[in-house]
Amino acid sequence: MRILFADDHDLLRESVAAMAAAEGAADFVTVSDLEAALHALQSDAFDLVLLDYQMPGMNGLEGLQRAIVAAKGVPVAVISGTTRRALAEEALSRGAAGFVPKTLGVKAMIAAMQVMVEGGQFAPLSMLEESPPAGALLEELTRREMDVLRGICQGKSNKEIARDLEVQEVTIKLHVKTLTRKLGARNRTHAAMIARSAGMP
Repeated sequence: MRILFADDHDLLRESVAAMAAAEGAADFVTVSDLEAALHALQSDAFDLVLLDYQMPGMNGLEGLQRAIVAAKGVPVAVISGTTRRALAEEALSRGAAGFVPKTLGVKAMIAAMQVMVEGGQFAPLSMLEESPPAGALLEELTRREMDVLRGICQGKSNKEIARDLEVQEVTIKLHVKTLTRKLGARNRTHAAMIARSAGMP
């Protein structure tokens, strides 16, 4: 198997590739972000593409769909440290060949890759957690991220929120990116919906 493995966690990326190679199971090409993965797909041939859900460029599952188009029929799977069942189900519904938790052992991960290369779909639903309640997700946010989210809920633009909090607009953009990732939101509107369901006014 020839695998394109895209993950911004250097140690994980290299250790999985090295252990899989030691098993004689796969030849890995590793990259650290979505754009590099898309570039590799233009210039090389693979049997499977593994994308880290939270690496740069993914923008939620938009990156998955871009990679599926670029892969031209080669199976594309999501690998993630986030084990929410709802996320896995959405990835699969968008065409992912599988959803691979990073908590899998290397041998199990290699077996999962084999399944996907052969045309199967892999998602160990028994390992996945039900989505936590929205209130629990909000507890993961910093105080400043909560301030930004409150502004989003009030329909304010990044510029308006930046003025209210007396910071640069680029800082607000970074907070929005981080808080949407933490909430598992597709965009700022989705983040506001999650916040309101948790009782944020």
